[in-house]
Formats: sequence, C-alpha cells, structure tokens
Amino acid sequence: MQHIYAVILAAGKGTRMKSKKHKVLHSICGKPMIDHILAQLSQLDAKKTIMVVGHLGESLQEHLGEQVQFVEQEEQLGTAHAVMQTEPLLKQEEGITLVLNGDHPLFTANTLKQLLETHHTSGAAASVLTATMEDPTGYGRVVRRADGQVDRIVEHKDATEAERLIKEINTGTYCFDNQKLFSTLSLVNNNNAQGEYYLPDVISILREQGHKISAQVIGDADEAMGVNDRIQLAQAAKFMQARINREHMKNGVTIVDPENTYIEADVVIGADTVIEPGTFLRGQTVIGEGCHIGPNADLTDVIVEDEVRVRYAVIDASRIASEAAVGPYVYVRPGTELGEQTKVGCFVDLKKAKLGRGSKVSHLAYVGDAEVGKGVNVGCGAVTVNYDGVNKHKTVIEDGAFIGCNVNLVAPVRVEKGAYVAAGSTVTKDVPEDALAIARERQTNKENYVSQLKSKLSKNE
Repeated sequence: MQHIYAVILAAGKGTRMKSKKHKVLHSICGKPMIDHILAQLSQLDAKKTIMVVGHLGESLQEHLGEQVQFVEQEEQLGTAHAVMQTEPLLKQEEGITLVLNGDHPLFTANTLKQLLETHHTSGAAASVLTATMEDPTGYGRVVRRADGQVDRIVEHKDATEAERLIKEINTGTYCFDNQKLFSTLSLVNNNNAQGEYYLPDVISILREQGHKISAQVIGDADEAMGVNDRIQLAQAAKFMQARINREHMKNGVTIVDPENTYIEADVVIGADTVIEPGTFLRGQTVIGEGCHIGPNADLTDVIVEDEVRVRYAVIDASRIASEAAVGPYVYVRPGTELGEQTKVGCFVDLKKAKLGRGSKVSHLAYVGDAEVGKGVNVGCGAVTVNYDGVNKHKTVIEDGAFIGCNVNLVAPVRVEKGAYVAAGSTVTKDVPEDALAIARERQTNKENYVSQLKSKLSKNE
C-alpha cells in the first residue's frame, strides 16, 4: 500500500462544551478524546500525522508534544480551508491522505484500515467513510448515483427535503489521493448556507472531473458518534465503556454487571477474575488472574497479582501481591506494597507502607511511612506517628512482632524481631528483639471514688 498521511481537524472552538478546556482534551474512559484517536492511528503506520489547530491550540501542543506535527488555522473558514493549511507539509507527497475529526473518538483501527483498503483496491481518487442512521439529523447526506457510486455529499443545512430523507451519512472521515486532494482544494468555493469551504465539496469536484469516488459503510454506526457537548461526551463514554467491558469478558473476565462497572482504556485484567458492580479501575491498573475485585473498589495505577480479594476499598499507586485480602473500607495510598497473604481489614489507612508476607492490619489502624516484616500483627487502633509537623519519619517493625491495640509508635522507631508492644503503649524508643515494651502509667484503682464524686456534684447543683 502507498504511504499514509493523517490529518486531524481540531481547530474549532467547541463552544457547546461550555469549557475552558479544548474539546478534544475532554476525557472518555480515562483518556482525552485525542489520545484515543492517536492510539488507533498508531496501528496504521502513518508516515506523518498532522493536526490542524486554532482555538486553544497551545494546550494541544503542550499535551501532545512531538507526537504530531501542528499547523494553525487562524480563521475557522471550514474543513476544506483547514486541510489547506497542511499544504506546506503535504503538497509534494505521494500517497493517501486520511482526514478525520479530532472530536470523533470511537473509530477503531480496524474501521480505518477497512476504509484505507477500500480506497486502495478501488483505485478511487477519494473515499468516504459512511454510516446508516435512523435519525440522520445534523449530518451531511451521501448522495449516490443510480449505479451506487457516490455522487456528492450535501450538508444538512444545504440539503433539500428529499435529500434529508437519506439515511446514509458522512462521518467526516475521508481518504484522498494526496496529489488530487491538493490540486482540487483551491477549486472549492463557499457558496453555501454557512459561507464556509467544505471538504466534502472536493468529492463533487473530483466526480465532475471524471474521477472515481468510493465509500466504505461502517459496520457499527455508533462509531461515527461525534462529541459536541457534554451530553454527547457521556454517550460516547457509555459506548466506549461497553466496548472495553466486552473485550475483557471475551478474554475470560467475569463482569457481574457491566453497566455499573467502570474500566478505563489502559487497564489490564487476567482471566478468571471477577469484577463486582460499583468498581472503578483506572489509569495503568493491572489485575492478575483469579482475583475478586469489588463490589465498590476504586483502583488507580495499582498492580494486583493473582488470587487477590479487594472489596469496598480505595487504592492508589500501590502493589498487592498474590493471595492478599484488602477490605472492606480500606484506604491504601501511594507507595504501599502489600506482600503475599497479607490482610488489611476494615477502616485501615495505609500510606507508603510495606507489609511482609502474612502480616495483618485487621482494623482501625494507620500505618504510614513504615516497613513491616513477615508475620506481624498490628492491633486495632494502632498508629505509626510519622509526622513531627515538618518532616515524615519511618517506622520499622521486624518479622514476627506483635503490636497491641491502641499503640502509638512514634517514628523514627524500630520494633525488632519477635518483640511485643503492650496495648495502650506510646513507644518512643526502639524495642529490642523478643522484648515486651510497656509504655503506659501503672493502673490505680480508687475505692468508692464514684459515689463520693456523685455526692460532691449533687451538692454543687
């Protein structure tokens, strides 16, 4: 196949989004729309990818860096005018130019490959990606000749009543013979309702010149969905989420309720894992095989090994080794590593903590900036006191140690191997191996004190 060049149109103001952010930077399933498009284009091996920018173009350049080449459309005079801005970069090239919109994030690489293949094998000067819609309102209509060939594309506002009955629409995605494209763009005029230079008019001009125009009808019309406002953004997200969930289920993942499970685009999940409703898997999260995640688990950039159980938990930028159990009602903050067969139970907060194999923090505890060895039990209400108001300090609890209930370990401090810390202790010094640390005032019982106190209080009333 010939060299492929991609042109992405992203110069519009996107006023209907009512946002200070560029439209194509709004996220769908964890990634900006434009990132979804570039991910699919990366599978086409395009020689050049050029983005036409205008309003808020600087933010796009900052986000994308050197992934694409940028040209500016200073005045938004239509799609044909936008493509003309790429002339210095493309006019001399031989090959196929693929033109698509930056606010159409749902096209798959397979759909684009089919369009390119149709264009290549048909020998057409131009090819258009079309879709059939029950309600084509607002879309340009594809007008065909009696022999089925594409004759022209007419915008909705310029269409006659008869043309508006046509259900085959233009998706705004085209392939052109590059040389024919740039020789024709200068012939496009703006004699239409909007006073703009429409790229579809290139199709009509090429047809009038006797060139062949082909079309590829998209298999799933939902892929043609454009995003112009927040409502369409939500609709596109719902469609993409369904696509993502289907792929995971095809790969052996059980999703109990797909409509109430939210998995972002880059998440990886192993076979035989079960995902319960209310679960959010975000960012670069990787889930191993045979896990049970949820209900109501929220994981961002988390590595989860095999046979892990997580429920009612929020976990960020951490790692969980195989056969660990997390939850319910746990907050695991960044930098935490939970070893094999560890247990973290209800109302536990972990931050930058490392737990060794088989250690347990079962309930109502805070472990932060800490290294916990193997087989350690951290009791209810225990706290690593890691912050002195200026700096964070580390707590080390070695293998086999036992931390009683309501213990404060004031860092920096070390509890050595096999040591015990008695309940209610506030520990400020290291505890030696196999020692018992008791750091609390000796209990005193005052006989008959309560009745005396009540009598005194009643006299003061």
